[in-house]
Formats: sequence, structure tokens, C-alpha cells
Amino acid sequence: MVFSSIVFLFLFLPATLLVYAAAGARFRNIFLLCASIIFYAWGEQLYVLVMAASILANYTCGVMMVRRSDGRPSRTILAVGVLVNLAVLGFFKYSNFVADNINVLLGLFGMPAFAAAPVHLPIGISFFTFQAMSYIIDVYRQKVTAQKNIISLGLYISLFPQLIAGPIVRYHDIAEQLARRSMDLNGFAYGVQRFLFGLSKKVLLANPIGAIADQIFSLPASELTAPLAWLGAVCYTLQIYFDFSGYSDMAIGLGRMFGFHFLENFNYPYISRSIREFWRRWHISLSNWLRDYLYVSLGGNRKGYARTYLNLIIVFTLCGLWHGASWTFVLWGLYHGFFLVLERTRIGGMLAGTHKPLQYLWTLFIVIIGWVIFRSETFAYACGYIGAMFGFGQGSAARNPIGIFLDTKAMIEIGFAIALSMPVYPFLARLKAAIVQQLPHKLGSGLNAGAYLVEYLVIVSLVYADIISLAAGVYNPFIYFRF
Repeated sequence: MVFSSIVFLFLFLPATLLVYAAAGARFRNIFLLCASIIFYAWGEQLYVLVMAASILANYTCGVMMVRRSDGRPSRTILAVGVLVNLAVLGFFKYSNFVADNINVLLGLFGMPAFAAAPVHLPIGISFFTFQAMSYIIDVYRQKVTAQKNIISLGLYISLFPQLIAGPIVRYHDIAEQLARRSMDLNGFAYGVQRFLFGLSKKVLLANPIGAIADQIFSLPASELTAPLAWLGAVCYTLQIYFDFSGYSDMAIGLGRMFGFHFLENFNYPYISRSIREFWRRWHISLSNWLRDYLYVSLGGNRKGYARTYLNLIIVFTLCGLWHGASWTFVLWGLYHGFFLVLERTRIGGMLAGTHKPLQYLWTLFIVIIGWVIFRSETFAYACGYIGAMFGFGQGSAARNPIGIFLDTKAMIEIGFAIALSMPVYPFLARLKAAIVQQLPHKLGSGLNAGAYLVEYLVIVSLVYADIISLAAGVYNPFIYFRF
């Protein structure tokens, strides 16, 4: 069950909100934990036991870690907890990958491949495992106290708004909210609005644009022309942003409906002027997690230039592997790590001294090429696709004309997506506020009322368009199944 489904929107969510509101403060955590388990079990069935085991193991580690007589948390218990989390993640996410690569090596030496039963990848395991690890690490670092209530910790790990597609919510950010939070009309209204905006990003932009990207990436790289390859790359660049940020918006909105305040996860990353800035704006919760729990633990930038560069490469190699068990994900991580290192050298200083438009274009160019690597199934396909982007393909415009993919509707959707990937809405809000300040009170109040009316009409229109699209059974992929 995903957020952009009829079952979730018209059955699960309304029922959960009604019962949650009626449950009263004493029973809300218990009910929300049960609802989150049902939500996960809907698609994963018995694999919900993996999440239940994670809750129990990390609860036990947290409690045992602080039972030393000297009052200091146990490093041994921390190590056991981290290893258990990594072992679970490694088994379910990387067993097939390791087996496939061992068989490739065996084949090179003329040895027979061994048969291994495929291991199912539970959806969202990367997200809830990272959240669980952040909890026990923060307990060890004494940033938070160990949670004695297993219901509260279970809710933190399994909370359905951010369970299957993020953002990665850290325990210390919502520890107090797990114990005490309130629902109010303004917060609930904001949550509904934020959820609808995220749903519209997913349904009205990411889905149709993603359909174009999927069609183009399904073609052999040898059949691509340069314009067609660039169209596919740009479409995927827009799809992954509006899909991922849309899910984050929906998670933040859902959290607010239940009284939780989640931190932002995206901040218009495609207006970045460097790869370093891109990672401060893209998937912020993952970037911060890797910085605070991995990069800093490796020494960060405190041990000289060479060690800093090595730490960046290690972190982003693992970042790529976190996204999926494939060598193309590893290459994507190395690719971003390389440019982060490059920006810390004299070349980075030279790039920073160029005109701002060139910095924007250069960064976007690097990001788009990176998304081609990320989207490709193999090294060979990524190389062939990138080659086609620069005119080295063998494709024919007569065989695969770009007009098949780029009709009027698609051009409008891509145009809206490009515009909305920039901070248009904040700009309009600031412009309205500046104009209102310059106007007499009556005119200013009238302008505010008109703006609210326009916003209301936009929301109603988006709801209508979302429902029509979903009811029509449009292309609606869930692209996080590999995470």
C-alpha cells in the first residue's frame, strides 16, 4: 500500500485519522503503532516480523546500554546493536548481489555456479534500519535517554508516514513528540495541504514524466539519438525529484496530521551552484545521517586533506550502495564523491570564481549525468547512454522520432516541472508580502483574501486532477522498492 493509491487515500487514511482522533491521548501511540504495522503488513505480510524484530532488538540494546554501574553507556552493547542492524540489512538487501558476483567470479575460473534461493527485500528496510541505528548511537553518545517504553520506540521505528520512502527521522528530533504532542486545526489543515501538494507532485508530474523516461531508458543505447537521450535524462532528473520530494511532502503532511513535526528533506536541489550545495539540499535527512554518523566517525575533515578526501569517497561509495545492491549505484556514489573531492581542490576554487549562471549549469550537468548512471541497470548501458547524449550513438531519428515521446501534454508537464523545481512558490509568497506592506490596509487585506481564494481553488483543482488520474489507473510506479 502506497500513499498514491485509492485504498490508502479513501480507506486506510480516513479510518486511521478518525480512530486516532477518537482514541484519546492515552491510547494514540498504541493505536498508531498498530496502524503502522497493518500498513506495512498490507504489502509485506510476514516480513513485518523483520521490522518487529528490529524494534525488539534495538529496544533491548538501548535499555542494556545504560545499565553500567559507572553510568557510562556500554560500547560493547553499541557495537552489538550496530552489527545486528547491519547484518539484517546486509542479509536482506545484499545477499542476492553478493551471490551473483560470486557466481561471476566462479565463472571466470571455469567453476560451476552455486544455486542460492533469492532473498526478498522488505520495502523500506534501509530507512527503518538507519533510524534504529541513529537511536542506539544517540543513546551511546548521551544525546538522548534510552526509551523505556517499547510502544514509543516501536512507533518511532515503524511510524507509517515515513516508513517506506523516508525521510529518515532521527529519534532526538521527535523524542518529546512521542511522549506529548497535540493536534490543532491549523496544524491539521497545513498537513492536509502539504500532503496534497506532495501527492500532486507524484501523480501529476513525476508519473507522466517518468513514463517518458522509462520508455526511453527501455530502448537499447545503440538506438538512441542525442536529443532522445537528453530528453530521457532530463525526464528522469525531473521524475526522481518530484517523486522523492513528493513522498517527503506527503510524509511531512501526514506527520503533521497526527501531531508530528518532521524536518524538511528537500530544498530545491536543482538550483545548487556546487555538488556540495546539492547534497545540502537533496535528501537532507540522508545527507545529515551520513555526515553525523559516518563521516564524523571516520574523522571528517580533522585529519588532513588526504584523509578528508578518502572519507568523502568512503561515505559516498556507501551512500551509493545504500540506494541499491548494484554496481551502478556504487559507481554513482563514487562519481559524486569524486566531484565533492574535486570541489575541495584548486579546481573547485576556480569553479567557484566563475559567473553564477555557469556554476548552476555545471552543477546541473554533473547531476544529470549522475542520474543516468543511477538509472542504468549496467555499466555498459550507462556508458552507451552517456555516449549517445554526446552524439556517439547509432540511433536514427526516423526509427525513434522524438515526437513519439514529446507531445503537447508532455511539453506542458515538463515545463511545469522545470518551473516548480525552482523556488517559484517562495518567491511569490515574498512578493505578495512585499506588495501587501506597501498597500493601504484595506487593499492589503483584499489582496490577501484574493491570494487565499486562488490558493483554495488551486488545491481543489489539484485534488480533482489527482483523483481523476488515480481512478483512471494511470502509470503509478513505486520507485523505492530497491531501497
